[in-house]
Amino acid sequence: MSEVRDEAADKRAVEHGGDLVAGVLERHGVDSLYALCGGHISPILAAAKARGIAVVDVRDEASAVFAADATARLTGVPGVAAVTAGPGVTNAVTALKNAQMAQTPLVLLGGATATVLKGRGSLQDIDQISLLASTVKRTFTAATVRDLPEMVEEAFGVAADGVPGPVFVELPVDLLYAEEVVREWYGAKKGGGLAGWFLRRYLSWHVKRLFAGQKEAAAELATSGRAVPLPPPAPEAKPVERAASRLAGAKRPVLVIGSQAMVGAGRDDAAAELAAAVERLGVPTFLAGGARGLLGAGSEIQMRHKRTKALKGADLVILAGVPCDFRLDYGRSIGRKAKLVAANLSCEEMRRNRRPDLEVEGDPGRFLVGLAAALPEGKGERWSKWRDELAGRDAERDAEIAAMAGEETDHVHPIAFFRALDAVLPEDSVLVGDGGDFVATASYVLRPRGPLSWLDPGVFGTLGVGGGFALAAKRCRPSAEVWLIWGDGSAGYSLAEIDTCARHGLPVIAVIGNDGGWTQIAREQVEVLGDDVGTVLERNDYERVAEGYGGVGLRIEREEEIAATLAEAQRLARAGRPVVINLLLGKTDFRKGSISM
Repeated sequence: MSEVRDEAADKRAVEHGGDLVAGVLERHGVDSLYALCGGHISPILAAAKARGIAVVDVRDEASAVFAADATARLTGVPGVAAVTAGPGVTNAVTALKNAQMAQTPLVLLGGATATVLKGRGSLQDIDQISLLASTVKRTFTAATVRDLPEMVEEAFGVAADGVPGPVFVELPVDLLYAEEVVREWYGAKKGGGLAGWFLRRYLSWHVKRLFAGQKEAAAELATSGRAVPLPPPAPEAKPVERAASRLAGAKRPVLVIGSQAMVGAGRDDAAAELAAAVERLGVPTFLAGGARGLLGAGSEIQMRHKRTKALKGADLVILAGVPCDFRLDYGRSIGRKAKLVAANLSCEEMRRNRRPDLEVEGDPGRFLVGLAAALPEGKGERWSKWRDELAGRDAERDAEIAAMAGEETDHVHPIAFFRALDAVLPEDSVLVGDGGDFVATASYVLRPRGPLSWLDPGVFGTLGVGGGFALAAKRCRPSAEVWLIWGDGSAGYSLAEIDTCARHGLPVIAVIGNDGGWTQIAREQVEVLGDDVGTVLERNDYERVAEGYGGVGLRIEREEEIAATLAEAQRLARAGRPVVINLLLGKTDFRKGSISM
């Protein structure tokens, strides 16, 4: 934010507390505020718009928080959402928990009842702080207008500091509106005799206390420069050097990179620097979660299949931002004789289930850059035969998957569809996964084209992220082709956000894998329990729903329709229209036995 402001801007800055909040957002370079309107937060939305911040109003509070989550992942700057009091806050809880478990820095601004009415039964007044305490890194509650800028500033710092995560800032409504409006609220009722006179005197004093120091706070904010984002903490040099020494002596190393390594990748050229460092290491590498796409679509060191077999055969495993949770069978995927090096922002997470032989506390991305710099030049060539062995397994698995695409089904084989989609994905594309069986199948076939080009919920496995993630991806990367991969079950959570995309000119392309069921659950439930109860859906006409929301609906029933429909979807998106493809899927056994516990 410029330190020089015109007279109109200075006047506006002291009109109400909502502008103080918006001023901090502007200072931190926030260009999109995701929200669902409510009287408790209206001043923030109006002030944000006045300051040139796009207010993207969504159809569900969860989508607002999911969009803030995706924004943080793609830019490296905490995303921001605003929701009204009570049910607005409770509707955001699942998305907040998802961000906490995905270690995404975001700021949730929540409305609250007026300061004098708290706990007295006013509309939508609940104990929001207690509700969210275990779901965020920290909660804040403003008590006076002058608190607002400093409190929101601190919230940004807490969200990004150490292990990133969401924070919640509770903003009572009487701190956000102009003083004259609040005085009118509190002084509107006359009469009541002596008791009424004392009440009005008390309320007048209370309002004076609420707004004391407002002008000073506004003046200080007006002269503040643009905030500098906090980088994730770098690891110390000694453990990085010890890791390099162990890697130099390894014969069969394997590197696994997770989402946490991408915390700072959205800033400047950090992603490119990280990718170059990993390539320079030359270690066979598996990418997980948000790290998918880091090495592009054709890297020779990236392995995509048979990860457990590779980990069992390794003599050194390096986990960069990956805990030993269910995804690594609680550490049992790694051979007992293998040495384990782990880099993580969280010591607790780093030691979960299996303690590393060498711990490196700090940003896993910067750890890998330092590791590449510390490793002797050309050392990676030592592992060429080991890489070739793992690449051979990859090729065999790819051939098996390709052969499955030819299996006959009553509609479209999901593998055949994803192979066709992968063939037409542009280099500048973002893939958003929101579903179970259909999205998991996509992860076997689709090759994200570059860093920060794959978004999924993360370890919480939350359904419903799709609409918010996709619209935020298009806001952050307007030139990118954004593909949202929905299961027909998960689409029900956020299909209404096609309306948001249409209203805000965000032409995403969504594909709904329509097999008429919650297939990932049904596979095991029917076999084990002999009952499909609760897992059956209708093969609905989702393309017609999309049209009702202002998008364009397309339909694929046979494989021979895929190529032309994908081309039409891309054409429509380039013309500025959001598109939903209703893809009728045939039943397959591709992912049988895949439920995680």
